[in-house]
Amino acid sequence: MKKNILFLLVLCIVASCATKTKRPEQRSKFMKGFSTYYNTLFNAKDALNSEFETRDKGHKDNFYAPYIPILTYEDQPLGSNLGQSTAFAENSMKMGEVNKQSASNQNNNSRNGPPEMPSGISGGSGNNPLSGALGTGSGSGTNPNQPDQKGATVLEIAEAKALKAINKYSVIKHGEEQNKQIFDAYMILAQARIYSGKSLEALDALNYVFTHMKDDKRLPLARIYQGLAYDQLKNYHKAHEVFAKLKGETISKDYDKLLSIYYAESLLDAGKKEESVKELDRAFELNSNRKLKSRVAYLRGQVLFGLNQPERARESFMAAYKYANDFEFEVKSQIEIAKTFNGKGDYSGAKKYLEDISKKGTYGSRKNEFYYALGLMANKAGKKDDAQEYFRRSLKEKVSDPQIRGLTYYEIGKGYLDKNDYIGAGAYYDSALAVMTYEPSKVLLTDQSIYIKKISKNYYLIKKNDSILNLAKMSAEQRTDFFTKYIAKLKAKEEKEELERRRAERSKGFDTGDYSANSIFANSSNSFEDFGVATKGFYFSNAGTVSKGSSTFKQTWGDRALVDNWRFSKKMATIDDMKNEALGATDVPNPRRFEPAFYIEQIPTDAAKLSQLKKDRDTASLGLGVMYENYFTNTPLATKTLYDLVDVKPEEKVMLQALYEIFAMNYLKNPQAAERAKQILLTDYPYTSYAEFARNPKSTTFVKSSEDVENQYKQAFALYESEKFGESKDIINQTIQKYPKDALVPKLYLLNAFNAGKTNGKEVMILQLEQIALNYGKTPEGERAKEMLNYLKSDLSFQATDNKGNAIPQQPGNPNNNVPQQPSQPFNGTGAPPKPGMNNEQQLQPSSGNSNRPSRRSANSNVPQQLQNGTLPAKPQ
Repeated sequence: MKKNILFLLVLCIVASCATKTKRPEQRSKFMKGFSTYYNTLFNAKDALNSEFETRDKGHKDNFYAPYIPILTYEDQPLGSNLGQSTAFAENSMKMGEVNKQSASNQNNNSRNGPPEMPSGISGGSGNNPLSGALGTGSGSGTNPNQPDQKGATVLEIAEAKALKAINKYSVIKHGEEQNKQIFDAYMILAQARIYSGKSLEALDALNYVFTHMKDDKRLPLARIYQGLAYDQLKNYHKAHEVFAKLKGETISKDYDKLLSIYYAESLLDAGKKEESVKELDRAFELNSNRKLKSRVAYLRGQVLFGLNQPERARESFMAAYKYANDFEFEVKSQIEIAKTFNGKGDYSGAKKYLEDISKKGTYGSRKNEFYYALGLMANKAGKKDDAQEYFRRSLKEKVSDPQIRGLTYYEIGKGYLDKNDYIGAGAYYDSALAVMTYEPSKVLLTDQSIYIKKISKNYYLIKKNDSILNLAKMSAEQRTDFFTKYIAKLKAKEEKEELERRRAERSKGFDTGDYSANSIFANSSNSFEDFGVATKGFYFSNAGTVSKGSSTFKQTWGDRALVDNWRFSKKMATIDDMKNEALGATDVPNPRRFEPAFYIEQIPTDAAKLSQLKKDRDTASLGLGVMYENYFTNTPLATKTLYDLVDVKPEEKVMLQALYEIFAMNYLKNPQAAERAKQILLTDYPYTSYAEFARNPKSTTFVKSSEDVENQYKQAFALYESEKFGESKDIINQTIQKYPKDALVPKLYLLNAFNAGKTNGKEVMILQLEQIALNYGKTPEGERAKEMLNYLKSDLSFQATDNKGNAIPQQPGNPNNNVPQQPSQPFNGTGAPPKPGMNNEQQLQPSSGNSNRPSRRSANSNVPQQLQNGTLPAKPQ
C-alpha cells in the first residue's frame, strides 16, 4: 500500500510539472477562428448585397427595348438564403464544430485546392467589408504599389472574401466537402463572377461544388446558376439542357420560381419565343409576389405582341397593370394595352376610358403619354385626323418622358409622309431625333430621316421642273390667267399677315404680369429667383442654372426662334417656307410681284434649257422610284412612279433602267405589274441585256456593264481618237481578259477591230469583224460588223493585173491595199467606232443597201450610275 501511494504521488508531481500554462492568445484560439470565419463570409455576403442594392437604386426600366428583364437587382438572390440575416445565426451555431473538425483533420486529409483569390486583392478579417481590399490592385495582375492603381470593385471584394472563406475553412475528406457552409461561399463566388461578366470563372467555381458536394440538397440552386452562366456565354443549347433537366426533377418551390424565370429569359435570348411564352406562363403561376407577377406579365405581353397575337398580348398587359406596384409600370402598361387595339373593338369605350383615367389624380401628370396612346388607337381605328389631333395635344402637355415625346413627333411625321409631304415629315423626324433617348430608335430614325431628305430632294425637283415645263407649254392667255390667280392668293396672304402684325403692334406695352398674392413676383425685390439654389439671386447671373435651363429647353422644344407664338410658329412656318424654297417659290418682296409679266418673263423658252429640265426631271423620277423600293419597300408606289416615267418617254438609258427596275421588283410578287415592262423590253429593245433578263430572270449569266469597264472603254476610245492605236489595243485586251462577261465586251471587240484596221490593214480587220459577227450576231455590234464586212469585201473584189494576168502591186495610199488613215472617217462611209455614252443608232451610217434596216437599240447603253441623291443600289442577280 505504501509503495502504491508513493508511486501515485510521484506520478502526480511529474504530471503537474509537465503541464504548460496557455498563453492568452492560445486560450482564445477557438473564439478567434470562429470570429474570423463569421466575419469573412458575412463580409462576402454584405459586399454582394451592397452591390445589388446600388445597382437596384440605379436601375431604370427601358420600356422601349424589345424586352424588359424580369428580375431587378434587388430580386437577384431570389430562391436562396443568400444575404438573409437568419442564415447567419444558423451558420454561426455550427462554427465550433466546423473549426474543431478542421483542426483535427488538416494534417490527415488531402485537400483539393479551391479557386485562387484574384491577383491584387487581399482579404481582411475585420468587420468592414472593404478592409484589406481598397488601395490594392484591380484584379488585373498589375503592380499594387503603383500610385495610380484603382481600388477593387465591390464585386471583386465579394469574390475575394468568398475565396478567403473557402481557402481557410474548406475541409475535404474522401473527396467530399465536409464543411457544408462552404456551399454558400461558392454561391457568392459564382454570383459575383456572373455579374462581373466572368461566366467561365463562375462555371469553374460551380464545378467544384458538383464534384465535391454531390449529395447536397442545395445543388439545384447551383445548377440554375450554371444554366445562367451558359446563357451569358450564348451557349443556349447547354443552358437549355441544364434547365430542362432541372425542370423534370422534383425541386423546392423557391428554386422552381428562379428556374422558370431564368429558363424563360434564356429561351427568349435564343429566339424561341413560343417556348418562352409557355415558360412565362409557368413563372406567372409559380410566383406570388405582385411585383414579379407584373413584370412577368409585361414581358409575356411584349413577346406575344411580337408574335402578332394582340388579343393575348392585351390580356397579359392587363394582368401587368393589375399587379403593378409601381406608378411608372401602371402608365406604361396602359400604353401597351392601347397599342394592342386592333381597330375592330369598342373604340369609343376604350377612348373614353383613357381620357377619363388621364384626368384622375397623379395620372394627370402623364396626359402627354395618354394622348399619345389615344393617337395610336385612333390610327388603328382608321381615324387619321383624330390621331393627328391627339398627337398634337400630346405635344402641348408637359413632358413626362422624352422618348414618348420623340415618338409623338415621329407619328406626326408619318402622317405627313403618308400624304407625300416630305418636307413636313423631315421636319418632325428631326424634332423626334432631338428629344429621343432610346439609342436604337434614334439610329433607325436617323436612317429614315436621311432617306426622306433624299426623296424630298428628288420629289420637289420633279414638281418644280414639271411646273416649269407645263408653263412652257401654255399659251400666252393661259399663262396670264394662271399668274393672275396666283397674284390674287398672294395679295390675300400678305393682307392677312399685315393685319396680324398690326394687332401685335397694338397689344405691345400692355402688362400681362400676375401680381396677385399667389404670384411668385408678389412682394419680391427680385424679378427672377434662382430656384433650387441655396443662395437666391438673379437667375441669369448663375452660369450653371442658365446652362441647365437651356439644355432642358432644347430637349423639350428643340431650336426655337425668338418670335411671338414660338411654341407653334417654328414648326408650321418653317415647313411652309421650306416647301416654297424647294419649289423655287420663295416670297421675295419684289416690287413687280403683283405683275403677271414678272413671272412670265422667267419662263425659259430655249429648247436646250427645256430639254435639260426634262432630262433632270426624268433622272430624278428614276431615283425616286428606286428609293421608294429600297428605302421603304413601297413597291406599288415605286412601280407607279417608274411607269409614269416610262409614259413621258425619257432618254434610252433612263428608259431601260426604269423598265428593268419595274420588272425586277415585280416579276415574283406581282407578275401582272411586271408584264407591261417585259413586253416593252422585248418589243422595243429586243437585243439588250435587259431584254435577256426579262426572258429569263432566274438566269445567273445576266450582267450589266460595270463602271470600271465603262471607264476603260472611254480611255481606249480616247487613245483611238489620238491615233495611239497600239495603246488602245493593249487596254482593250487587258479589260476583256479581266471582265470576260461584261455587257460592254462586244463594244470593246468592235473598237479593237478598228484599231487592227488602222495598224494591220483590211485583211486583219475583216477577220476580226467576221469573229464579232459570228459570236455576237444578235447584238447591235454584230449587226454593224456584218454591214462593215459587206462594204470591205466588196472593196477587195477588184484586183489590178498586167497583160499576162500577174497581179500589179498596189502603191502606198491605195485604198485597196490599206485602210485610209483618216480618224474621223476611217472607212469612207462605214463610220467610226461607237463613242462612249452614245448608242450605236446615233453613230451608225449604214450603206445605201441597208437603208431600210429595222432600227436596233443599243444593247449596252450606259446606265446612269449617279442619280440626284447618290449611287443606285445594285439589284441582286
